[in-house]
Amino acid sequence: MPVNILFSARPELWPVYQPLLTEELQKAGVAFNLATEFPEDEVDYIVYAPSGGLLDFTPYTRLKAVLSLWAGVEKIAGNKTLTVPLARMVDHGLTQGMTEWVVGHVLRYHLGMDHHIKVQDGVWVHEVPPLARQRHVCMLGLGVLGQEAAQALAALNFNVTGWSRTPKDVPGVTCLSGENGLREALSKAEIAVLLLPDTPATENTLNAETFALMPKGARIINPGRGPLIDDDALLQALNTGQIGHATLDVFRVEPLPTDHPYWAHPNVTVTPHIASETRPVTAAQVIVENIRRGEADEPLVHLVDRQLGY
Repeated sequence: MPVNILFSARPELWPVYQPLLTEELQKAGVAFNLATEFPEDEVDYIVYAPSGGLLDFTPYTRLKAVLSLWAGVEKIAGNKTLTVPLARMVDHGLTQGMTEWVVGHVLRYHLGMDHHIKVQDGVWVHEVPPLARQRHVCMLGLGVLGQEAAQALAALNFNVTGWSRTPKDVPGVTCLSGENGLREALSKAEIAVLLLPDTPATENTLNAETFALMPKGARIINPGRGPLIDDDALLQALNTGQIGHATLDVFRVEPLPTDHPYWAHPNVTVTPHIASETRPVTAAQVIVENIRRGEADEPLVHLVDRQLGY
């Protein structure tokens, strides 16, 4: 009997994903019906993005799993009407894109590239940057994205410390956890990268107190989630020089309002949420693998811990 797969996302994504999901389902040997509409009590799987507008899962009485197109699941993880397994998107295309963006901006800070690009003032200042092994980089968050980025930086010989809520073991990376671990990690963080999930426990991870722990002039890179940073505290730390510069890709309100002080601040680089995107070709493969697993009675991958929110 074919499985019924409901695609619930922005309408403009349907013509992108429909042929890709169809191809992958056929390759996997799954008998299926794929559509944007079904009788609610006949749906087996939902390919989901919050932009599709689906909020009440109660009528989907035959539902086996919800498969998110987004890596971030904070908009659905707390939905009380969702009682079946929820899988987040862990897309190797997205992961590679994030790693490339993070490495690029770490190298930009490490090599002092902004000065040479922006300041052509005729003054010959012979300042040579240290080697990567002399530069301390802190990766806040050691999920799939954080681990990949941390290991890529370690492969370039950066001195990388990673921090996570619970203990992790990442080859080539000094791993710390817990409150004391966070303080230790930040105390040496010349460059800090934020790749934590957005949960009540991670909101304002970087704030006035934690900024004060960092070396004076430290750099911040946030491609994770806007609420990870206390914006007022960051602006204050930038104005005092405690934080030397911040590159921010994500914000509490997006698009970032045109009158937000980040736009005009000389020590902030705003990028418009481009650090990484789900790649439809590889995302379709991830979605279909979980459908194949579900139909074969195998464990689903990338399941969300609903209590933790990620």
